[in-house]
Amino acid sequence: MKEIELWYDEKYDEWDRLDRHKIEFDITRRYMDENIIGENLKIFDIGGGPGRYSIYLAEKGHRVSLLDLSKRNIEVAKEKSAERGISLEDYIHGNALELDKYNDLYDVILLMGPLYHLTKESDRRAAIEGALRLLKPNGIIVASFISNYAPIQDYLKAVYPIESVDELLGYLKDGENQGDKGFTTAYFTYYKEAKELMNSFGLTEIVFANVENILGTKEKEVNMLEESEYRKWLEIGYQLSQDESLMGTGEHYLYIGRK
Repeated sequence: MKEIELWYDEKYDEWDRLDRHKIEFDITRRYMDENIIGENLKIFDIGGGPGRYSIYLAEKGHRVSLLDLSKRNIEVAKEKSAERGISLEDYIHGNALELDKYNDLYDVILLMGPLYHLTKESDRRAAIEGALRLLKPNGIIVASFISNYAPIQDYLKAVYPIESVDELLGYLKDGENQGDKGFTTAYFTYYKEAKELMNSFGLTEIVFANVENILGTKEKEVNMLEESEYRKWLEIGYQLSQDESLMGTGEHYLYIGRK
């Protein structure tokens, strides 16, 4: 956990990441708009980084609390929300594995970062259990995973030189990423594993989407398109995002379920 906290505190700008990865951000927000229904909802964003989604939902009138492992991310969230003239309900420096200290109940819980930084299944299950304890009956949980095809897709974006074919393909067998391999400690998952994990908690699956799908390796080119053309490709990506035959083509999986 200290290594992951250090990564986001000192080495990585998570706020700017979603400027570069517009497709991920825009398709995820569309799914939120379609499935987070109601006004003035109470929302807990667990592991929400610097609050890109927290702020988006707060701007729509919801009461959002943000928790993140990184102190820097929390400070950025405070700065960015102030710039927009809003305030989140709470900004918490905390750990997704230590949710037993919280007792409020929420209409919606976002768990969109922790599950791909927890390499042990027991820890992933503990984070989900802790989140669901805080979710109201019939509430909505939104969870994110990094695909075990993501390292291959990332290399393909710029056709980077490959040091080891076996190492790159190895993520398909063992999704664990060590902190000395260009990213902090992480776990990349097969889509069926992610679906089965979430549904094992008795949730009703509403959405399971491969967010970037076929647009992923052309991300830079799509981002540079004139707005009307960008929106056409975004619509194609959205329409294909739940196509099971394309689940290995993107980098992030999005799960939305009802308790």
